Amino acid sequence: MYPVKRRAGDIAVRYVGKIDRGIYSCVAGDIVTDEVIITDEQVEHIARRHPNDYERFGGFFAQIVGEPDYIIEANKPNTALILKEIRDEGESFKTVLRLVTPADRPGYKNSIITFMKIDRREWERLLRNKKILYKRE
Repeated sequence: MYPVKRRAGDIAVRYVGKIDRGIYSCVAGDIVTDEVIITDEQVEHIARRHPNDYERFGGFFAQIVGEPDYIIEANKPNTALILKEIRDEGESFKTVLRLVTPADRPGYKNSIITFMKIDRREWERLLRNKKILYKRE
């Protein structure tokens, strides 16, 4: 799906796309890079916890991180909880993106931590119960 590159320590990473740092400044004001990756370890995590979601919908990662519908406050610092509807597919997704700041090791990239398809009920619950940091106009 995405080409695999090797990183220091022989960690396989896949380039996903880019973010607009201006949009994500609601989470962290000092984001180091606009590049987004996913590690093979996280791909395996998604495959274990959310069977077939990566295979079926991983091709939407660039659109999800590049054009979020909502960014919700996450439980961890420098982390964005992204909600995105892909209208052509009639599906909604929740993605957790860890953003890299100057406090992180040099060379790190913004990284997808997890991703899953969600139903309308979960979408509405998140919007009702969580702090919305960004809403697409």
